[in-house]
Amino acid sequence: MDTPEKPKENESEKVAVTLAGTVQKIIPSFAKGEKDKAEIVVEGAEPLYQEIRVDNVLQDKRTGEEVELKPGAEVDVTIEAEPNATTPKKPVRKAG
Repeated sequence: MDTPEKPKENESEKVAVTLAGTVQKIIPSFAKGEKDKAEIVVEGAEPLYQEIRVDNVLQDKRTGEEVELKPGAEVDVTIEAEPNATTPKKPVRKAG
């Protein structure tokens, strides 16, 4: 899902792209107070950089409870930026 998103009415005017991902594995924490990590493979990323690791803690919007991702879960990875942190994309020149 490599498409720019329009902000919702109640969101800021950030520009964004959302990429599909899959939870490859859960990495348990061995240090007290540290959270387990979810390793996510991001589709469309270069092979060397397609894996990211994030704390495996999300919040259920309905109940407010903390939840965790399962291996194999399909997720969306969204990258957002303020408009002043971006520049217009230059057109691609065609040969010939």
